[in-house]
Amino acid sequence: MAKKKKSKPRQKSSREMERLKYETAEELGLSSDLSNPDELTVREAGKVGGAMVKKLVKKGKQAMAKERSKKPEHNL
Repeated sequence: MAKKKKSKPRQKSSREMERLKYETAEELGLSSDLSNPDELTVREAGKVGGAMVKKLVKKGKQAMAKERSKKPEHNL
């Protein structure tokens, strides 16, 4: 079966997630382990993934707050 070619937005998103992963691993002091997946434990991978989710949620909340501040509220 042929591999599907990724669209441009999906490629950008994939690169951004990869960048976030390495940035988060570096903050946790796990960047050397991330470069060699054989040395990365399940616990360490979970820490990186959990921290990534926290960052993504925070960014999402900020984006929602920004969007709310742009829209005028209607009194219904």
